[in-house]
Amino acid sequence: MEHTKHTLNELLVGLFNYILYIEEKNLKNNHINLSMTEVHMLESISKASNNTMSHIARRSMITQGTLTTNVNRLEKKGLVERRPDEKDRRITRLYITDKAKEVLAIHDQFHEAMIDKVVEDLKLNDNEILMKSLENLMDYFYTEYAIQEGEQPVYKSES
Repeated sequence: MEHTKHTLNELLVGLFNYILYIEEKNLKNNHINLSMTEVHMLESISKASNNTMSHIARRSMITQGTLTTNVNRLEKKGLVERRPDEKDRRITRLYITDKAKEVLAIHDQFHEAMIDKVVEDLKLNDNEILMKSLENLMDYFYTEYAIQEGEQPVYKSES
C-alpha cells in the first residue's frame, strides 16, 4: 500500500506540473499572450453561476482586491467587461468578451484532448471508479480549503 501511495503522489504532482506547463505552451503556440492565471480567471468568469465580483473572487479563491487587479489587466486587454447590475447599481457584474471566448475555445480544446486521452481505454466500470476517486479527491481539497478559510465545509459541485 505504501508503494501505491507514493506512486499516486508522484503521478498527481507530475500531472499537475505537466498540465500547467503544456497548457501554457499550447496557448503560446496559438499566439495567446496570457498567463494561465489570466486564462483560468476568464474560465471562472465564464462558468460562474453568479457573475458578481464577490462571487467570482470566492469561486477563484482570491481576495476581491486581487480580483480587481486581475480584472483591470483583463479589461485593458479587451477580454473582460464590467457592468453595473441592472437592479442594484452597487453590484458590479463581469462578462467575458468575444475575444475571450476565442481564447477559451482554444483552452477548452486542450482540456477536451486531455480528457479524451484519460478515458480512451476505460471501460464503464473503470470510468465510474475513476470518477468516484476524483470526486473523493475534490471533496478532500474542498473540505481542506473551507477549513483553511475558517468556513464550514460542505461539498459543492458548482460554486
